[in-house]
Amino acid sequence: MRDFQVKKIAVIGQGYVGLPLAIAFSDFFPVIGFDINKTRIEELKQGVDRTLETDKKELARVRDLYATSNQSKGYDASSSTADIADANVYIVTVPTPIDRYNSPDLSPVIGASKMIGELLTAGDLVIYESTVYPGCTEEECIPVLEKYSGLTFNQDFYVGYSPERINPGDKVNSLQKVVKVTSGSTPEAGLAVDGLYKKIIEAGTHLAPSIKVAEAAKVIENAQRDVNISFMNELALIFDRVGIDTQDVLDAAGTKYNFLRFKPGLVGGHCISVDPYYLAQKATQLGYHPHVILSGREVNDQIASFIASKVVKLMIQKNIKFDGAKALVLGVTFKENCPDIRNSKVIDMIHDLQEFGLKVDAYDPWVNVEEVKSHFNIELLSTLPEIGDYDSVILAVGHREFLHLDLSNLKKENSVVFDIKGILDRKLVDARL
Repeated sequence: MRDFQVKKIAVIGQGYVGLPLAIAFSDFFPVIGFDINKTRIEELKQGVDRTLETDKKELARVRDLYATSNQSKGYDASSSTADIADANVYIVTVPTPIDRYNSPDLSPVIGASKMIGELLTAGDLVIYESTVYPGCTEEECIPVLEKYSGLTFNQDFYVGYSPERINPGDKVNSLQKVVKVTSGSTPEAGLAVDGLYKKIIEAGTHLAPSIKVAEAAKVIENAQRDVNISFMNELALIFDRVGIDTQDVLDAAGTKYNFLRFKPGLVGGHCISVDPYYLAQKATQLGYHPHVILSGREVNDQIASFIASKVVKLMIQKNIKFDGAKALVLGVTFKENCPDIRNSKVIDMIHDLQEFGLKVDAYDPWVNVEEVKSHFNIELLSTLPEIGDYDSVILAVGHREFLHLDLSNLKKENSVVFDIKGILDRKLVDARL
């Protein structure tokens, strides 16, 4: 391991995390971006990235580099394991979701480990980037690698863990510009992993003393944000009852030099709303009930229902009849200026509005309409109507396209406007979070 040399890198999973990582490494090494989704691979071969994390020009550049360098560096995409069988570095970037009971679903990372195990040869290095609870890599993944490879861990092959820190849609804090935490199963493996990432990370790396430390660092990053946002959401629930505007309170409190300016909102996405459950499960296994983490999750999970209920109450106060009433939801992604719909809480809010009897239309210029339909069985508007007759309009996502939208053409004179993001002119809204 001491004199480890990279021959070929296989990045397993070509989504928001795997694709940028594969492209970054491709300037230095031959890289195969592997994904079981054949449609995704075909799109990448055609220069199409529906995540918008890279563009057609960049994809063409690194694919050309793969051909012109005689496969000594550059990028290619594949859904065939035969194309990654000769790799000696495997990097796992598959999702680690939760199920409907909020329990961690390790099947994608276990499935990737099984596949890699069947390909492993002596001297190979496997690096996990998928978010897991502390101890998961060693307790769940490595035994699978050993079983399906027939090789001995830390003798025939080595393992590292380097948690992903990619923020979808963020072109400022990109992969290369955020410090990368690294770790390895032995001191030599840790140095090999750290040296590998030093090639692409301009901001530098932090070599953690163990894989468990690196795993824990990742889950607490998002758990911390989740708890902080849950406090703001709880304040919003309280101040709604008091009858004062939460944003006004935060503006006043924010004049203190050490006040942490988090904002209330819907907490979705692939990390913040998921990772705390991974840490909570591990804590529970060890006999400790994590009060703060789970209470924060409970508060954040009820915000979608609160907003739907608030809209309905405001409609009642304005004597708006519910028979045939229509609502327009602007935005369905989990964050602004990004096509990522994973675990979006806007979907929950739409379902709650429908349960109240409202006919709900939704529009989002950033997403694929068919993808939303297949994932959530919700049919989005392909375009906004020039003239609308909506009884309520809910701005759910702060896409740049909505910042200067003329709502007067979309809503009835007697209607409710709810601004979840707090970005519209206050004179135009009835309430905001």
